[in-house]
This record gives sequence, C-alpha cells and structure tokens, in this order.
Amino acid sequence: QVQLVESGGGLVQAGGSLRLSCAASGRTFGSYHMGWFRQAPGKEREFVAAISWSGGLTYYTDSVKGRFTISRDNAKNTVYLQMNSLKPEDAAVYYCAADPRYLRTVSTGSANYWGQGTQVTVAS
Repeated sequence: QVQLVESGGGLVQAGGSLRLSCAASGRTFGSYHMGWFRQAPGKEREFVAAISWSGGLTYYTDSVKGRFTISRDNAKNTVYLQMNSLKPEDAAVYYCAADPRYLRTVSTGSANYWGQGTQVTVAS
C-alpha cells in the first residue's frame, strides 16, 4: 500500500515554469512505477508522463515532449514533474499515480494508487 500526496501547483503566467512533487509513503517506493496525469474541466483525464521504478525509462505524451521532465528521487520517496514553457492548455488538476506491476499499467491509467491532485492554472 502506498499513499500519494501532490504539491507544487499554482498560478503561473504562460511561458512560465512549475515543479510538481508527489511524495509517497511506504518503504517500497523504489519498486513502483510512477506517472502523472491531468484533467481539465469538462475533459477526460489524460496521461502526461511516466517513469520506471529505476528512473531508467520515461514516457511523455506528445503535447509535453521537450517542455516537461519527469524524474524521481527514491531516497526521498518523491517523483517530480518539471513543467517549462507552460501554455494555457496545460491548465488542469494534475494527479500522481503509482503501481508496482508494469510501467504500461501506469501509463494506461490503470495504476492502483492515485493522489488527490494539485491544481495548475496558466494565465494567458
């Protein structure tokens, strides 16, 4: 069992940056694949990025490639999402997800564990 708590959201001007953090409880964080999803009002939740348990594999949705970077610090039980060159269409509630099975389990939205989300607002 793992509990996830996101932080770092807020209001930023278009073109600005934010770094989201997802802190996980439990001593087995290092064995979990992790991911970030987002959901804007009136839209379905969408995949943003995922990272393997070791950090050796990362995946991104096309719309954030080159702008967002997912990383993790297993010693701190934390996964990060560095978001640069933010656009108004990036505004959403961002959720952290975790699963010990396969990276694809996370990237397809089938992860067992989810955080409560953090709001990102991008002003144009």
